[in-house]
Amino acid sequence: MRCLERSKASFRPLVGLLSVIALVYLNFGDKISYSFPLLLQWQLPTLTFVSTNASHFVETTTGRPLFINGWNSYWLMHQSIWTPSRARVSKMLRHGAQMGMTVCRTWAFSDGGPNALQISPGVFDERVFQALDFVIVEARRHRIRLILSLVNNLNAFGGKTQYVRWAQAAGVNVTSSADSFFSHPIIKGYYKDYIKSVLTRKNSLTGVKYFDESAIFAWELMNEPRCASSSSAPTLQAWIAEMAAFIKSLDQKHLVTVGLEGFYGTTEKSGVNPGDWATSLGSDFIKNSAIEHIDFASVHAYPDSWLPKADLEEKVKYLSLWVDSHVNDGNQGKTRWSRSLDLAATG
Repeated sequence: MRCLERSKASFRPLVGLLSVIALVYLNFGDKISYSFPLLLQWQLPTLTFVSTNASHFVETTTGRPLFINGWNSYWLMHQSIWTPSRARVSKMLRHGAQMGMTVCRTWAFSDGGPNALQISPGVFDERVFQALDFVIVEARRHRIRLILSLVNNLNAFGGKTQYVRWAQAAGVNVTSSADSFFSHPIIKGYYKDYIKSVLTRKNSLTGVKYFDESAIFAWELMNEPRCASSSSAPTLQAWIAEMAAFIKSLDQKHLVTVGLEGFYGTTEKSGVNPGDWATSLGSDFIKNSAIEHIDFASVHAYPDSWLPKADLEEKVKYLSLWVDSHVNDGNQGKTRWSRSLDLAATG
């Protein structure tokens, strides 16, 4: 009897210790996990990498079709810079998962200006990089894969204009045209250095390099690339081919997309565009998407701003035409696109 009582007595401190550990973990588990990469890695779910098979997304390891629903929240990294607003990021990803969403598109860039990720070419704010680390971890926690866009066509968050300004400030003989971003070797070098820094980044929370991170669905070359005129179309085409190939030289596990709005640059398809102005922007949905290392195409739609004078019924009708046209083109696949372009080129 005394031995049993001694056993119970020696067991009580262990139970008490385990209870304290459980209580601390339930209240502060995430914070503790974020301090220990191996523990965090153990907690996070395992996701498969994604590939393509004809017009379908598939799991790379099994080849099984993968059907996705997604949304756009460009601000996730920016809001993750400050600890108080990280809860908003976690909440957005959690709600997305609860709604059955599986892919989120967000910015992996902020060039120059306040709270920039890239302060100057090749110079980064580690605090902002750690914010992007957090976004990736939270996405994986909620089984969300990310499309990470690498630069903006617009001036918001720096964009291609910031790269041109950096070159000018360094004394490079470059015009003020933002199209220099697509053509000047120094500026292209800045962008390639940026790509390399992002893809080879080791997540400060998990220790996983970005090119090995399964929560990343794809890299997007640019948010909505456009040129000053259609005469720059060949330059944009060459830039897409060069940058997509560069990413694939560093990372064969992830998909690559351009980030197009979906405008057609050819006369035969220009009638689908929201206006004649769209043909003069240098981008072309079919040509740009048919490039070898581009894995899938994207389409954006802004009927309210594209057709400001149209009523709701006209906008809905146009949007249906816009979507149907791109779905039909997409179903043809890259092989048929390439053959058609080759025929057009040879006359």
